[in-house]
Amino acid sequence: MESEVETEVKPKTALQVNYRKSIVKKLLFITFCLVVVIIVAGYSATIGSYYISVEDVYGIIWHRITGMGSVDPTAYYIVTELRLPRIAGAIVCGFGLAVCGAAMQSMMKNPLADPYTMGISSGAGLGAALAIILGFELWAGAGIVVNAFIFAIIPAMVILVMSQVRRATPTMMILCGISLMYVFGAITSLLMLIATPDDLSAVYTWSVGTMSKVSWDNLPIMVAVVTAGSLYLQYLANQLNIMSIGDESAKCLGVNVERKRLVCLMVITLVAASIVSFTGIIGFVGLVCPHIVRMAIGSDNKFLIPGSAIFGSTMLIVADMIARTIVAPTILPVGVITACIGGPLFMYLILKSKKEVW
Repeated sequence: MESEVETEVKPKTALQVNYRKSIVKKLLFITFCLVVVIIVAGYSATIGSYYISVEDVYGIIWHRITGMGSVDPTAYYIVTELRLPRIAGAIVCGFGLAVCGAAMQSMMKNPLADPYTMGISSGAGLGAALAIILGFELWAGAGIVVNAFIFAIIPAMVILVMSQVRRATPTMMILCGISLMYVFGAITSLLMLIATPDDLSAVYTWSVGTMSKVSWDNLPIMVAVVTAGSLYLQYLANQLNIMSIGDESAKCLGVNVERKRLVCLMVITLVAASIVSFTGIIGFVGLVCPHIVRMAIGSDNKFLIPGSAIFGSTMLIVADMIARTIVAPTILPVGVITACIGGPLFMYLILKSKKEVW
C-alpha cells in the first residue's frame, strides 16, 4: 500500500520541480536582459566626440536625481540634455514596440502580426509626409507629431469597422493591415517625388526611424502611454494565452474573443502610435523580439510580455549605440540598424530551432 502511494506522489513531485525550474529559467532570462539594459545604457552615454567615463556618467545621473555630489558642467549638459534623452527614448520605444508585437501575435495567433504589418507605422509615415511636404495638418499648429498619431490610428479604425461589418478573422485583419501598409507606402512615395531636397531628406529620415527627435519634453508622453498600455496587456496575459489556442476553444472557456481582440487592438494602436509619432518608423523590433523571447522562455504571456519588453529595450539601445558609432561622426537612422541586426538574427534562430515555437 505504501509503495502505491509513493509511486503516485513521485510523478507529481517531479512535475512540480520541473515547473519551478522553468519559472526560475524565465525569471533569470528577464533579469539578465534587465541587467544588460542598465549596463549598455551606462556605456552608451559615454560614446561621443566628448569622452565621459562610465563612472562619471553614473555620477551625473545620481547628481541629477538626488542633487548630491559635484560634476563637471560640460559633461553634465552633454549627458543629461543630449545623450540621456536619446537613450531613454530607445529603452521606452523598444519596450513598447516589443510588447505590442508579443500581444498582437498571441491574440491573432499569427507570427507575422506586429504594428508594422498592421499598417500602423505606415499610416504614421503618411501623416508625417503630408505635414513635411505639403504642410497639411489635421490639427492647426500641431505639426508632424499629431498628424502621425492620427494617421497611425486610421488603419486600426478601418480594421475595427471591417470587424463589425464582416466579422473578420485574425487572418483577414492581418491581410487588411498589410494592404493598408502598401497603400500608405505608395502614397508616401508619390509625395516624395514632388518634395524638395530638404523635405525629401526629412521624410526619409523619419521613415526609417531615429532617436534624435526624442527629448525630455516629449518623453513623458511616451512613457505614460507605453506604461499604461503595457500594464493593461500584462493584466490580460491569461486571456491572451487562451486566445492563442484558437477562437473556438477560447469561446468555450468563456472569453469574448471578438470584443477582447478589438480592445487589445485599440490599446496596441495607441501605444505604437505614441511611439512612432516621435521616433518615426522603426521596424523589426515588434516582429523579431517576441519570437526570440518565445524561443528562449516559451509562449506563456505572463512571462513573454515582460521578457519581450526588456529584450526589445536591449535590442533597440544596442542598435542605437551601433548607429552612433559605426560611421562616426555620422549618425545612421536606428531603423536601418534594427533591420540589419534583426533580419539575419531572426533567420538564424528559426533555422537553428529544432521544434515549433508557436
